[in-house]
Amino acid sequence: MTTTATTAATGTSPWFVRPPSAAAAARLFCFPFSGSGASAFSAWPAEIDGMEVCPVQFPGRENRLAHPHYGTYEDLADSLVEPLAPLLDRPYAIFAHCAGAIPAYETVLRLAARGLPAPECLYVSGQPAPHEAGRDRMLTLTEPQLRAELESFLRGRGIEPRPDMTDLGMYVLLRDHAAAGAYRRTEPVPVDCPLVVLHWSEDTDVRPEDLQGWQRYADEVEFRGIGGGHYGFMDAPGELLEALTSWR
Repeated sequence: MTTTATTAATGTSPWFVRPPSAAAAARLFCFPFSGSGASAFSAWPAEIDGMEVCPVQFPGRENRLAHPHYGTYEDLADSLVEPLAPLLDRPYAIFAHCAGAIPAYETVLRLAARGLPAPECLYVSGQPAPHEAGRDRMLTLTEPQLRAELESFLRGRGIEPRPDMTDLGMYVLLRDHAAAGAYRRTEPVPVDCPLVVLHWSEDTDVRPEDLQGWQRYADEVEFRGIGGGHYGFMDAPGELLEALTSWR
């Protein structure tokens, strides 16, 4: 497919917050965490060392609030293959934070099953491996506890939560939370690309040992520490951006 055709085919896709650039030498697809959307990457640059940053917008949030929720991670991954396919005409990588790493992993498997190009690297950040995803502390929380977590997150971002804002956030979070709780993978299936597992040094929820299960998910696995807390990725720290170009 030509770059002109690629742009025409995807320029209005709801899965991406901005049309892809025909001039990009490479692409980085970014998957957000549970309860969030593509705005989690709003502080990121549009490109990193010539690599276009492409935040993925899941249905049922932000500018896609009116779209039906994806339901399950498996369905989300199935749905992503078609919008991603025309954009895989040049080298690309995937970055996914927290629970977003699960649909990202499942998407890579489906791309391979369709004979589509594999990513040059899959980066997973602050998330236990798929077969251990059920250990996530968030899955043990009640709805009031989730609301308190959401309010704490907003305050941590310098936003004083209003009731209407929190209600809308809970509307998204509870559906994402249900998808996370329903996900089951008992046996690892390796991806056909290098895997970089990122741990945040001040993450109080996910310890380095919680990430070791990813060792079984690729032939080439690297564990890498990044300074900052669990949501530090949102500020696009230089240490992270440097890590995301390590495959180039």
